[in-house]
Amino acid sequence: MRMATVLQKERCTTLVDVLRERAARQPHRLAFAFDRDDGAPPVEHTYAELDRRARAIAALLQQRGLAGERALLVYPPGLDFVAAFYGCLYAGTVAVPAHPPRRQTMDRLTALALDARPAIVLCTSSIAAAHDPSADAVAGLPDLDWMSTEDIDDELAGEWSDPRLGPDSLAFLQYTSGSTTAPRGVAVSHGNIVHNSAVIERCFGHTEDSVGMCWLPAQHDMGLVGGVMQPVFAGVRILLMSPLTFLQRPLRWLDAMSQWRATTGGAPNFAYELCIRKVTPQHLATLDLSSWDLAFTGAEPVRSTTLAAFAATFAPCGFRPEAFYPCYGLAEGTLLVTGGHKAERPRSESVRSSTLEDGWALAAEPASRDTRTLVSCGHPWLGTRVAIVDADTGLVCPERRVGEIWITGDSVAQGYWGRPEESGRVFRARLAGGEDPWLRTGDLGYLSDGELYFVGRLKDLIIIDGRNHYPEDIEQVVEASHERLRPHGCCAFSVEQADTERLIVVAEVQMQLGAASPDLDGVIRTIRGVVAGGPGIPVHAVVLVRGGSLPRTTSGKIRRAACRRDYLAGTLKTLWSSERAPGR
Repeated sequence: MRMATVLQKERCTTLVDVLRERAARQPHRLAFAFDRDDGAPPVEHTYAELDRRARAIAALLQQRGLAGERALLVYPPGLDFVAAFYGCLYAGTVAVPAHPPRRQTMDRLTALALDARPAIVLCTSSIAAAHDPSADAVAGLPDLDWMSTEDIDDELAGEWSDPRLGPDSLAFLQYTSGSTTAPRGVAVSHGNIVHNSAVIERCFGHTEDSVGMCWLPAQHDMGLVGGVMQPVFAGVRILLMSPLTFLQRPLRWLDAMSQWRATTGGAPNFAYELCIRKVTPQHLATLDLSSWDLAFTGAEPVRSTTLAAFAATFAPCGFRPEAFYPCYGLAEGTLLVTGGHKAERPRSESVRSSTLEDGWALAAEPASRDTRTLVSCGHPWLGTRVAIVDADTGLVCPERRVGEIWITGDSVAQGYWGRPEESGRVFRARLAGGEDPWLRTGDLGYLSDGELYFVGRLKDLIIIDGRNHYPEDIEQVVEASHERLRPHGCCAFSVEQADTERLIVVAEVQMQLGAASPDLDGVIRTIRGVVAGGPGIPVHAVVLVRGGSLPRTTSGKIRRAACRRDYLAGTLKTLWSSERAPGR
């Protein structure tokens, strides 16, 4: 029986209801598998096994009086995280997913702990054993109990009691990626989860015959909602993989898609580009991607050139271009906001770069160099509404006018944890003369024939000589200008000097082993030339840094605000830099 029928019943108003129903009706059906990447068979959980583990963990949390409290989840990728997350939902404890303690993640982990003020930390036995309480004191953290859920006996499941949750009950805090500001905890309710899961099910065409594959980090909204919650809601069997496995061997993703006969899988734009660069003719001959009927792409601007190149490269493996599914979403909207119709080729528009700078998306002339191609992110679903708004006046913009993307609907989260003033400003905005509360996304876009086109981030907008410039445009031109520049390793931003906004470009250089040292002066000259000839802006300073050294979010996006701060502080890992002389 299709779970969609069960979900129409009044008792299934939370994800706990859904998993309990599946465990009762489909106890032996495979829910999750995790690729161990060592040749051994995947670790697996049926619905009955996941339900039992979740009830055991929940029972212990309830015995400790932690219903309504926050629990910080610090797990490596794997099914221990999945069980702990559902254990928190079963207990009525608010889950706070976070990366496990590592040198690269300690600052973020500390920030999350100080903001969320958890009552307990859930983790594996190895992380609990390695935890150093003195480090908490140095970081100013409270004295927390680090508890291994691996040590909880399944027999405790019988002591679980239903917390009687409802749609308004708080489920988890999803901390934002921090690409433009410090991470903030988005308060997501069970009602938000159920609505957004229904949106994804409808958009993606998921049924119980669907098979998913996901390597995205579960601490990020796309990996958590898409890889941990949506499969249970829609009855999708899913194979999970460590993000590190993908980053070390990107083609392992496609191998798993092929071997698992997955129908759904996706990632940000950079992942598709990595696969294009890494694949060989020999590897292509081993892949069968004919089952892949929905390849979603989001979390960063979707490039039409990437979609075309990936489809052409993997066509011999059975991949079809209509499988691509560009979409738009954000943590404040739980996840998915807009998407197109499955099995239709993504729509794109070529617009004039010059008019886009003035806030209008007007069609480009054929063969014109004054062109930027944008990919449609589709339209809203299931009662969600999207408006393009003049951020200064609150007036709705006419079609093809660029403005801030505003959203209203049941997927919009409750606000930012512990930030009532900011929550009121962001989550309860009002249109001029309007009544409904709207979410201000901070993203720029426009509508054309009812479809949303993402343009950039409002806070990242570069304004020089009264003209708007989108950093994505500048970065894309720079990355393609020289073979020694690392793909997705460029950051463009502006700084104010002598009462004038000046453009700064920071780019990562690939230093190849055994190769001659690059002519860094030549690289800088190339960057200045392409920016002046394309976007048409003089570059005040070009900074070349080591590959992989730019600050990034958990989903791999460049943190422009942090890069700008490091530039001003002089803490970039600079290989070579050049600044224009005054007056030039």
